[in-house]
Amino acid sequence: MGQPHFAYPGLSHTVGDPDAPFITQTIGAVLQAAAVNWPDQDALVSVRQDIRWSWRELALKADALAANLLALGLSRGDRIGIWAPNCAEWVLTQFAAARAGLVLVTINPAYRVQELEYTITAVEMRAIVIAPRFKTSDYEALLRTVAPELDHATPGKLASKTVPSLQIAVLIGETSRPGLLRFQDLCEPASAAALQLLEQAVSEHRATDPINIQFTSGTTGRPKGATLSDRNIINNGANLARALGFTPRDRLCLPMPLYHCFGMVMGVLACVTTGATIVLPAETFNAQAVLHAIETERCTALYGVPTMYITLLADPALPATNVSTLRTGVMSGALCPIDLMEGARDRLGIKDLIICYGMTETSPVNHQTSPSDPVALQVSTVGRVQPHLECKIVDPHGNTVPIGEPGEICTRGYAVMLGYWGDPEQTARAIDADGWMHSGDLATLDENGYARIVGRIKDMIIRGGENIYPAEIEAFLRSHPHVRDVHVVGIPDEKFGEAVCACIMPMPGEIVALADIVDFCRDRIAHFKVPAQVHLFDEFPMTVTGKVQKFILRDMVTGAKTA
Repeated sequence: MGQPHFAYPGLSHTVGDPDAPFITQTIGAVLQAAAVNWPDQDALVSVRQDIRWSWRELALKADALAANLLALGLSRGDRIGIWAPNCAEWVLTQFAAARAGLVLVTINPAYRVQELEYTITAVEMRAIVIAPRFKTSDYEALLRTVAPELDHATPGKLASKTVPSLQIAVLIGETSRPGLLRFQDLCEPASAAALQLLEQAVSEHRATDPINIQFTSGTTGRPKGATLSDRNIINNGANLARALGFTPRDRLCLPMPLYHCFGMVMGVLACVTTGATIVLPAETFNAQAVLHAIETERCTALYGVPTMYITLLADPALPATNVSTLRTGVMSGALCPIDLMEGARDRLGIKDLIICYGMTETSPVNHQTSPSDPVALQVSTVGRVQPHLECKIVDPHGNTVPIGEPGEICTRGYAVMLGYWGDPEQTARAIDADGWMHSGDLATLDENGYARIVGRIKDMIIRGGENIYPAEIEAFLRSHPHVRDVHVVGIPDEKFGEAVCACIMPMPGEIVALADIVDFCRDRIAHFKVPAQVHLFDEFPMTVTGKVQKFILRDMVTGAKTA
């Protein structure tokens, strides 16, 4: 595979390998090919559910479900939601929707009534598949709150005043409930007429058509539905699988949530393009379940965000767990500290760990490291641009900056979303007239094409006219021997406008005070980057995918007592 090259000498604009393989088929066609190429190979293992399907079985089940959904009156292009934690039915619904040309709307398992209603309404969802419950969320009860007409509706014929587009609600499991269809009934062999509807839908669906909507919070306002095509996400998964060296002999332990691109694209679609096995340890991340799955299923790959790896390495069961089959994996969502990289390699045996960076709007990966990259680059950069993509770094006026200077990182190419569903105004703000997706992330590009993320534009701290990038200070403070993790935010300051605040998770048994940090920083970083406040945390507020919610951190420390 060729390496990225610079588009213009001296400027931060790189172009990925244009000669790498590129998939032109739909996701449904790729699933059918997997069933032909690896019919008896394990496709999906759900450890908690004791489910094991081969690629042939998964393809047959997907076609049955797809045909039966179309027989209910759904049409190619209709939106179908999935609201459930990780389970076999989630993956089956993903592939069934792809086969039928239905647009899968992935719903965050943490959503409540208001968010559910907004999601259904925003995309005019016609069908929804739900789990009965998850943790403290009773999904059925929440759905009935949004659509109380379910109590008296004929299953498949809901008429709701609040969400009029929604007609079909499907409940995972064996229980029969008023107004709801049973998922297992829709997995029964389809009639000849239903299979004919499926055949027609397959023939009409194109790889450039919408196939997935993922809601992103963005920086302001309501969540936006990033709309992705088959071509967007199947190639993104395939490019990552190629970097990891996936083959049908690989078995991926996948604790990442399926509703997010990390799970359904980087995980599921990376596997279907290569014949690797998807192993779901549990409904959500659980260290004991992950270790059990790695050992019993002899997993060769592991995905996670840094906090997951930290938790696994600290788990008392790790020394007694056989993880010798692990060889590769992905860490994404935040930079990987060097001690964490070494722990993953030495104690989990992941010699070929790679780092990925991107956003939902770019399917999601646009940069990734290579297993052959030196550790110093793995822990300080997010790698180089993916094949068939371009990356440039621009100043506030849209001009490409010289190599080494910070600016906003932008991406162009196959992975850029089709747009935000039903929102051309927001789409135009995100994707410029030349097709560049603006990330809102600040980065630098070095002379070899490696990108370093230095922060978010909205998170940049401006102290007395000095632009301060939190990621730079975070990377420095993580080298402090008593700091386990750290996140930096800006706080109001009467004199300078903003000041630097370090939110620190100390090593077990340690206390880190402001004076310790000031001494550590003295003569090692510029004075204006030295934290004015330090606050200690046992844990950070996180999204479901493991990203720290800095806006919540900022609210928590504003006015709080200094350590």
